[in-house]
Amino acid sequence: MLDQDIAAEGEVMTLDGLTILALEDEPIIALVLEDLLEIAGARACLAETLDEAVTLLDTQEIQAAILDVNVQGQESYPVARLLAEQDIPFIFASGYGDARHPPEFANVPTTAKPYNLADLERAFASLD
Repeated sequence: MLDQDIAAEGEVMTLDGLTILALEDEPIIALVLEDLLEIAGARACLAETLDEAVTLLDTQEIQAAILDVNVQGQESYPVARLLAEQDIPFIFASGYGDARHPPEFANVPTTAKPYNLADLERAFASLD
């Protein structure tokens, strides 16, 4: 699922140097997420709505993504499908504990909110 320039087979994905789509509808939480991604060496492209996320996918060279599961009352699975179609690795985030994803996303890592850098790095590293 990862491009060769993101991580060669058998290597762990790191965030350093990646442009990451961050779909998060809570502004303060989005700013914290942006700071964490920048500390990890990534460039964050923030989206507060599903439409903004789709626009960023169309206009930016996104290399990975983190998707809040519930965005303004809507599930982020349509964006996840676009990411999967484009072979862009992604993880989910949820403030509700273990989210029950559709079967097609059952193996996508989910990190709990509030965000912390160790959990983000662990979730991205678990992508294969």
